[in-house]
Amino acid sequence: MNVTNGASALKRVVGLRTLKTALATVAAIYVAMLLHVDNPQAAGILAILGVDTTRWRGIMTVYARFTASVIGLAVASAVFLLAGFHVWTLALYILIAFPLLTRIKMKEGIVTGAVIVFHLFHNGVVSWHTIGTELALLAIGLGSATAFNLAYMPKQRKSLESLRRTTEDMFVATLGELAKFLRDPATVWNGDELLRAEAAIEEGLQAAKRSQENRLSRQDEPWLLYFGMRREQLDMIQLMMENIAFVSSSVPQSEAIASLLDRLTRDVRSEFYEGKTERELDALEREFKAMPLPATREEFEIRAALLHLCRELRRYLTVGRRGKMRRSS
Repeated sequence: MNVTNGASALKRVVGLRTLKTALATVAAIYVAMLLHVDNPQAAGILAILGVDTTRWRGIMTVYARFTASVIGLAVASAVFLLAGFHVWTLALYILIAFPLLTRIKMKEGIVTGAVIVFHLFHNGVVSWHTIGTELALLAIGLGSATAFNLAYMPKQRKSLESLRRTTEDMFVATLGELAKFLRDPATVWNGDELLRAEAAIEEGLQAAKRSQENRLSRQDEPWLLYFGMRREQLDMIQLMMENIAFVSSSVPQSEAIASLLDRLTRDVRSEFYEGKTERELDALEREFKAMPLPATREEFEIRAALLHLCRELRRYLTVGRRGKMRRSS
């Protein structure tokens, strides 16, 4: 096994974040030892607290922890100078610092600050040297974590492409089942494809967010737009299903809408919006308006359900047009 394959196997077994945490911890301790900073193990603990899942989140986490720790160190120094180094003064520090950090939205840094404060308490003296030591430990530990946060993050593209294919396959299958039901209301379908589409979309949104946070730039993530579009369309498909449930028998309009759904199954994977389905829907709605009024209550209910179905189809197409224009630009 070569070095690359060995590293890949290790990442699969222990997880990338765990591997980065281990390396950041060891690096922080060694750096602290080389600089002759007291208690270098504390730098390792701070490195553990600073490693995160994405570049952007890692930077924000380190910023919050460093700022909160400096504030906590200032509060603790004042408490220790005024009240002395007693166990009960730690409680006084907690009563002052924790609500303060929570109020200024630095809650994530409470634990990191506590590590620094307890180390200062262990030294039993507040001086420029001890404060400088704590700040050095913060800089080394959180700096090591930041370096490993920025060094490498896994690419999400293959995973996103796979989730996109799954989503589109499930959309095709779902729309096909709806078309079958319109042609034959006795058709039975368990809806498994709809559930799988929903799961793929939610996983895709999470992966897209990680991809955006790993780029550090705050520009729009195309994958977020894509899976956001699919989530909107999925909601509309579910509304279509509610309308189709009222279709108890096949009518001529059912076949026309089923044909539109058949075309949608071909359009799902298209990169560009062509507008053919929307033009056919326009023509179908004109036919609806030109038709004579229903003769029976059952026909009225079926045609009303089909009319609502057409409206959901139009919303589906509008969202798709907006999303595909953005992806192809």
